Amino acid sequence: MNEELQSLFNDLIQVEHVSSTLYLAMSAYMAKQNFTGMAHWLRLQSEEERTHMLTLIDFVVDRDGTVQINSMPAQPNEFGTPLEAFQKVLGHEQFVTNTYRQAYNYVNQIDPQAAIIIQDFLREQIDEEAQAKTIIDRLKLAEDTPSALLLLDQELGARTAGPTAPAAG
Repeated sequence: MNEELQSLFNDLIQVEHVSSTLYLAMSAYMAKQNFTGMAHWLRLQSEEERTHMLTLIDFVVDRDGTVQINSMPAQPNEFGTPLEAFQKVLGHEQFVTNTYRQAYNYVNQIDPQAAIIIQDFLREQIDEEAQAKTIIDRLKLAEDTPSALLLLDQELGARTAGPTAPAAG
């Protein structure tokens, strides 16, 4: 693995590492607010992002590259209302999508095998953004109705672990 490609994949590893930590911080915040279903949903999201990070690490190692785990920025401990928190989730997922899109556009020209793994992550980002948008839309509907907000919280708490990493190739 050449140094440029290795650096790009290490950047993607960092994005997934930050994502995992961000969602874990959001989960703790929601749990403190007694939105246990949202906390559960965000905890599973954190675990999913960590699995993505591990998939990227394995790819770099399998290609004889060197993994560089960088220090983590501190995460906030306040995220506002549930609606504001999930708007932050959507914004972050859009950032992740854009990061993978730029990586794909670059890598596709120099290493088709590496492009495949990035394409798999890009494909999954469609679902990531769609989920966040749906939750935001439902939070907007429930915003002034506490019982509806609690029902949505309960529904989000029923999430089970889904696919943990995009299928390679």
